[in-house]
Amino acid sequence: MVVSEKLDKFFTEKMKEYPTQRSFLVPMLLYTQDELGYLSDEAIAYAAQKTGLTELEVRNVISYYSMLHTRPMGKHHVQVCTNISCLLRGGEEVFEHCRHRLGIGHKQVTADGKFSLEEVECIGACSWAPAIQINYDFHENLTPEKLDHILDKLS
Repeated sequence: MVVSEKLDKFFTEKMKEYPTQRSFLVPMLLYTQDELGYLSDEAIAYAAQKTGLTELEVRNVISYYSMLHTRPMGKHHVQVCTNISCLLRGGEEVFEHCRHRLGIGHKQVTADGKFSLEEVECIGACSWAPAIQINYDFHENLTPEKLDHILDKLS
């Protein structure tokens, strides 16, 4: 089995609360990714079988959401928004600072596997730009100094 027996049972029960099995796909992919670290080919096949979708349909959903990954990412996945609101308030500088600080580029992982970096279109924090998301935590109104403080805590 690709996911743990406990998670598989959770999926079976939770899917009963949704109008269709496919409605549970995104939560299923997030839980699977949390358990495995990323969505492997086997995990994608499992999700397709479990929801009655094709693997292509599952991959299409994965490609749409920036929080879903088909390869291992760092323990701390840093997503820097450079969409218009963040861009106008320093998002590009925050991304460049992060890139230099971590020594990696877009969609790369540090050699020790601690950090990965991704430039993203939008994380929905326009009112608090520039913003980043690290795993499931948002950080807003950033400056390079604030970013250093956040990264220092995670190192």
